[in-house]
Amino acid sequence: MTFPESFVTNIKTVFPIGATWLEDLPALQKQLAEEWNLTVSEPTWPLSFNWVAPAVCAEGGTPAVLKLGVPNHERTAEIETLRLWDGRGCARLLRFDIERGAMLIEKIAPGAMLSTLEDDDEATRVAAGVFRQITSSPPITGEPNSPLLGGRGVTFPTVADWAKELDELRPKFGGGTGPFPAHLVDAAQGLYRELLPSQGPPVLLHGDLHHFNILLDETRGWLAIDPHGVLGEAEYEVGALLRNYDLEQRDFADIKRLTVRRISILAETLGFERQRLIGWGLAQAVLSAWWDWHEGVPETWTSSMFPLADALNDLR
Repeated sequence: MTFPESFVTNIKTVFPIGATWLEDLPALQKQLAEEWNLTVSEPTWPLSFNWVAPAVCAEGGTPAVLKLGVPNHERTAEIETLRLWDGRGCARLLRFDIERGAMLIEKIAPGAMLSTLEDDDEATRVAAGVFRQITSSPPITGEPNSPLLGGRGVTFPTVADWAKELDELRPKFGGGTGPFPAHLVDAAQGLYRELLPSQGPPVLLHGDLHHFNILLDETRGWLAIDPHGVLGEAEYEVGALLRNYDLEQRDFADIKRLTVRRISILAETLGFERQRLIGWGLAQAVLSAWWDWHEGVPETWTSSMFPLADALNDLR
């Protein structure tokens, strides 16, 4: 089994046990294929932080996707999110093994990404529809690892947990903001202080619901894949949709126009308060840029968040 160099670098850089996991991966894939009665093909999708390959179930010849990742709390949250959603607006989880970081997932066919829709207004409305499906259960109550969330000691992160990571930025740069515009860091931290205490009822959110994580199924329509699983108010979910597609080649005026349009559609379609969408979008854009910088993502991608954040800041 040969892995792309970028995949190997990602795994070894991000995960302390990455090198060992890569060594064991061929044997793990073979073992799961035997245990789950699968015929597994070579990966046909780009590999980033997971090994993902087409599979066919021996029983019924059902096409599926075998996804293997380094076992960690993020992998557990993804598995539990798909299990709890149970195919509602998302790919169905067919089998899983938390301890081995393994998932067998429904194959979405033809699998065209939402980014293939040329009409951005239509794409935004599609995303809103998927969001309504995955959050159609009652608001979360009780502790994050309560039986309502599946029990088994699983604790989902909260949007407050994610926000705390932005507090690491200034210490990293000796009290300054390094390559990050100071006014945007100030704005993001201020918005988190304002928005977190005033959140509405928490729901189990995708956490990364954007144009590349929504695929078209010929039978079931548009479905979400690759959830992070995070607890927070519903309005928080729109941040990823605002920042993750079709910004790099646009000038500031066009980014602002596109963002205004998306926010208007989301506010109208989902009944969300416009200013909360703007605030969450800005705060998350800066946090996302910090995550990208911290993980060594190329500067061109990281810096594309700043024009979006500035556009959102202008709308406050």
